[in-house]
Amino acid sequence: MPVVAIIGAGPGLGIEIARAFGAKGFTVALIARNSAKLEQLATQLGDEGIEAAGFPADIAQPDTITRAFAQIRERFGRVDVLEFSPADRALGATNVLDVDPTTLGPQLDFYLHGAIHAIKQVVPDMIEARSGTILVTNGAGAIDPVPFLADINIAAAGLRNWTLNLHKELSQHGIYVAHIAISAWIGGGHPDAEPGAIAAAYPKLYEARTEPELHYIALDE
Repeated sequence: MPVVAIIGAGPGLGIEIARAFGAKGFTVALIARNSAKLEQLATQLGDEGIEAAGFPADIAQPDTITRAFAQIRERFGRVDVLEFSPADRALGATNVLDVDPTTLGPQLDFYLHGAIHAIKQVVPDMIEARSGTILVTNGAGAIDPVPFLADINIAAAGLRNWTLNLHKELSQHGIYVAHIAISAWIGGGHPDAEPGAIAAAYPKLYEARTEPELHYIALDE
């Protein structure tokens, strides 16, 4: 069975992405910091007929990510699809006039540097197999920044840039890379902003393997 690894797995969008790929016959590897919550999610998916397991790791601690992917490889084999969507509300946000290296550094470490290390865990296997998909989820500030989220937006824009560059480079190796920017209050009441509605777009990207970016918009006018 093909394997999807979800970094930042949680009870909202993460588990819905797991369900969307599980419905396509994927085994699911869930990666997040809280092992108890991962166990709950894996059990929930298992009860729905989807093979899943949790692999605790912290994107801000590269060694834990390296270990998690080694464990995934040992248990399930190589990762066919990597989805990256961690979040850390504890980092807070900084207005554009107040950004400095001390506010920006943690955002870069978590989002951009975290993604670089995580994605490098799967790329060699994908290149060898000449097959694979990498889906990087981001906020809409990566495309259309807002002043009160300035440091987060800078990190998001850097991650978007790197992801689009990966799309260009890895396509020659049979690997599809896409950036997903979400303009929505997820779970905020708009029907298209419900986690399940958003998650449905992910297998479609995986199957089409064409567009380098999806700007998912679900906001009331």
